Amino acid sequence: MTAHADIARATPGSAAGIAYLRRSGRGAATPLVLLHGIGSNAQSYAPLLAALPPAIDAIAWNAPGYADSALLAEKSPTPAHYADALARLLDALSLKRIVLAGHSLGCLFAASFAARHPDRVAAVALLSPALGYKVAPGAALPDTVQARIDEIIALGPQAFAEKRAARLVHEPERKPQVLADVRAAMAAVDPDGYVQAVRALGAGDLVADCARIAAPVLVAVGANDVITPAANARSAHAALRNAAGFHEIADAGHALPQEQPAVVANLLSHLVERHDV
Repeated sequence: MTAHADIARATPGSAAGIAYLRRSGRGAATPLVLLHGIGSNAQSYAPLLAALPPAIDAIAWNAPGYADSALLAEKSPTPAHYADALARLLDALSLKRIVLAGHSLGCLFAASFAARHPDRVAAVALLSPALGYKVAPGAALPDTVQARIDEIIALGPQAFAEKRAARLVHEPERKPQVLADVRAAMAAVDPDGYVQAVRALGAGDLVADCARIAAPVLVAVGANDVITPAANARSAHAALRNAAGFHEIADAGHALPQEQPAVVANLLSHLVERHDV
């Protein structure tokens, strides 16, 4: 566990084949569940866990195929398969209703879950949202998406991370610890889990799922994000039935929860407080 997670008093756990970090709260009844991005893991949320108010019960999962979480059975999963895995985790933890936050690819999983399980979601936050590519089952991935698979197989996770990590951070030379954490998480991915996640990215359609979500949804994006830029986030926001705010956060790239954990923690804590039951 990282120093950040120690500060946050997060403890590891596992249920329904999913590993996670949990920081028990001291007041809020509705837990906050955090879904990480494609090159990240539960510990990528450690700065955010440390910044959240102590009342909030927060759980950061390791998606299927990440860290000690089991791979999905499907060779080419969709976001709905990850949403099903989340449902199994919540059932195992006896969590009936949550506030759900996703980052990047995690937004596709969060939106799919919220659209499919409206009774279980009090509110949603989409951070640096990936829109997906709407690839039909069995169809080829776009070249830029397939390149992710080809590169991690050819290079291995460590060299892959060295090549890609800096683009996720705005002015990484000013944020060496953030860059080191982003690089370490990317270098730790299991190539098989990463390939499954890339295929889910290809299949995803965030805008369509946003239009199906009944719960209030907050959208936030780094003003300097070159991976999932603000224009993409605005497309998702425009599709919402129940928008709860749009926030373009200064001095942040794609690694928004790590670059600006206090700002994101403030947004999420207010979301939990407004929709706590």
